[in-house]
Amino acid sequence: MTASPAASIAPGTDQADYMGFVGVTTASSSIMKVFPLWADILGLPTRTLIGHDLPMDADPAQYRGMVEQIRDDPRHRGALVTTHKMNVYAAASDLFDELDPFAISCAEISSISKRGALLSGRAKDPITVDLALNDFLPMDHFARTGAGVVILGAGGSGTALSWALAERGDAPTRVTVTARTQDKLDHLREVHRQHGTRDGLLEYVVTETPEEADAVVAAAPAGSVIANATGLGKDRPGSPLTAAVEFPEGAFAWEFNYRGSLEFLHQARAQEQARGLRVLDGWRYFIHGWSQVVADVFELDLTPEIVQRLAAAAESVR
Repeated sequence: MTASPAASIAPGTDQADYMGFVGVTTASSSIMKVFPLWADILGLPTRTLIGHDLPMDADPAQYRGMVEQIRDDPRHRGALVTTHKMNVYAAASDLFDELDPFAISCAEISSISKRGALLSGRAKDPITVDLALNDFLPMDHFARTGAGVVILGAGGSGTALSWALAERGDAPTRVTVTARTQDKLDHLREVHRQHGTRDGLLEYVVTETPEEADAVVAAAPAGSVIANATGLGKDRPGSPLTAAVEFPEGAFAWEFNYRGSLEFLHQARAQEQARGLRVLDGWRYFIHGWSQVVADVFELDLTPEIVQRLAAAAESVR
């Protein structure tokens, strides 16, 4: 396992604490510029963030080595896990002294923190995706419009969004989740079964080709939320849809990523005016995701006012 520092540690600060970021290409993330600003606002004990870069096809030993490094290094305060959330859980969940209910139910770990000698793993995405959703979607949207949701991708982010929607008071008429293979959907179905999600809310659809995904999107009611939770367009180029896709009238096209080639985002913007779309990238999801994990690692309580200050600071370096 290699942990590649994405932010250098200044000479003479050998005893300084730091936080980690587990991803694929962490050096290109805006958080590397944002974190020091947030550290000043929050009064954190460190302004240093280091990257743990792992390939998309990392083997279990690499994940275990990374978790052991965090656990055994007294200077390492904890880490945010992005692309590898589900793989970290699958390979290394037994290394954690405690896991929260979301982590166990969703089989993912997005926040690694320490509580004294205890190593804690938490799944923050169901909370952060709900916060990001509420930033742009009216609280009565589904009841007022009869719209649904199409979640392209059944990985960590897709699972989190489906979980948050199942908990929402203003529930959509239908949440359709797509994946390229049946096993991903079977896992998600089991997550919802354990959670007690009401029958009829979720539909699980295998889309082996982008053309099949196009058909699912085109069939969604007007005003629906269409979310790209596949990771395509960030760590790997591409989109789950073709350029010929037709978004529903008045849809919210939500790209979960904010950096990368962002093909899905460009496809939506090409229809923005003609179809009356509201097109959103993953910037607010990024803000909420990081602020929630930083608060977890450093044991902070965040008020909406503090989050707004963090968002404003992040916007200055976007």
